[in-house]
Order: sequence, then C-alpha cells, then structure tokens
Amino acid sequence: MEIAFYGDSFIDINDKVVPIDERGHQFGDGVYEYVKVYNGTPFLLDEHLERLEKSALNILLQLPYSRQEIKDFIQEGLRRSGLQNSDIYIQVTRGISPRNHLFPTNVPAQFAMTIRSGKVVPNEQRKQGISVMILEDERWANCFIKSLNLLPNLLAKQKAFEHGHGEAILSRDGYITEGSSSNVFAVKDGVLYTTPATNRILHGITRAAVIECASKLNIPFKEYDMSEDFLRHADEVFITSTSVEVLPVSKVESITLPDERPITTALAQAYSELYATNEAHA
Repeated sequence: MEIAFYGDSFIDINDKVVPIDERGHQFGDGVYEYVKVYNGTPFLLDEHLERLEKSALNILLQLPYSRQEIKDFIQEGLRRSGLQNSDIYIQVTRGISPRNHLFPTNVPAQFAMTIRSGKVVPNEQRKQGISVMILEDERWANCFIKSLNLLPNLLAKQKAFEHGHGEAILSRDGYITEGSSSNVFAVKDGVLYTTPATNRILHGITRAAVIECASKLNIPFKEYDMSEDFLRHADEVFITSTSVEVLPVSKVESITLPDERPITTALAQAYSELYATNEAHA
C-alpha cells in the first residue's frame, strides 16, 4: 500500500493536505531527497539524509526533525505500507505563511514524505541502453543543492523526450555538467571519467557509490570537464541516479556508441552487489 506523511502524521496518499500558503507551493522554497528501498531496506540512507541536511543548510532552512526521527518515520512508513521494493520521496519546505518573498519568522518547516511502489527500468532498456540529447544548461549556479526548483530540468527532459531521447545531457560553455535527472560518466581508452563535483552539478549518491565501485575494481578514474565532443566520441557512456542505478547510453544524438560496454557492465554489476550486500546486513 502506498502511503504518505505530512507535517506530523501518516495520511492517505490521496489526501489533499497542502495549504495554499505553503511556501513550497508558492515559491518552490524547499529541498528534497529520493531514496530507493530494496527488499525492505533503504539503500545508502545516511548518505541521502546527510545531503538533505546540507541542502537545507545551504538555503538557511532548519529541518523540523532530527536524522534519527526521520529514520523512524521511514521505518514506520515502510511497516505500514508493507512494500518491500519502494521509492521514498522526502520534501521539506520553509512552512506555511502568507506569500512574501522574505523568510517568515517563527514558522516551522513542513516535512512531507511519500512511499510508493518502486520504479523499475525495463530489462530490455537496461540491456540496450538509451539515447540522449545534449542541451544548454540553463539552471542556476548552485546545482549541488537538491532544490525544489526543477523547471529547467523538466523543460530539458521534455524536449529530449519529444525528440525521441531518454535523457537530456546538459552542457555549460561547451562542457558537460550532468543529465536533467542524472549524473554522466564516460569511458575512453579504459579510463572512467565524470564531471567534477563542484556547485555546477548535484553530488549524486549513486555517482559516489559508482566511483567507489570503480576503485574496488581497479578501474582508472578521473574527474574531468568533458567537452561535448568528448562525450560524443567516448567508448562508453552511462548515466547514474537513485532511480535508474547504472544505465548505459547507446546513442548521443545521431552518434551510435559501441555495443560492447565492459566497464559499464562491470560497474552495473558491482553496484547491484553493493545494494544486495546492504540488504544482507540490514
């Protein structure tokens, strides 16, 4: 059963509970996290909650609950839902107050969470890979904050979809930043590359886990500002995110990449073993 939490209590996921003066609704004034649950165990939960805390800190938002309290809500939500494989979405906003650009005073932050059936990438798509489209990165400067303000991401993803692609790869000043909802990796001559973790990209939890996997597999790795042409002519390209895990790219616009993806395959396997180990130790 899918379930939600808003404010301080669990509710039916279809209940209409967000007030008109909610600052998340009015301004997108808040932050969020997305956690994957495998066989009843949230994967890399501490890493996700640490990033939630950092995002909140960087927009001067005081979280209404401690990390342990949030963990307790998650465990109770999983128990109530009965879902073994699920997606947890957490959102925290600056609260409920009449519309004003200035921060409200003495207004508590609002916490919301949903637990839904887990999305699954079809095996055929995971095997074949997806095509991607390179678009100009029109987002703000602080993309490391997991902000609710995702309109540029949505527009890019929609444009890519309308042109028959599975993801939009964003580029700023000719250099790849990340996908509209993913981080980007490329392989060239046996070396794994990804964009440096600066304020220009989201510091992906899956990204970090894949880098850890590469280290364990002794795959040479570099953080590198990849040009658009570098990506187009890479030996392998893949994207990572909590939802898609490690997903190969078969085409960059009109350019078809090689069918053989030994490093992508090895990293996808290592990542799946990582969350399988997490389940076993839960």
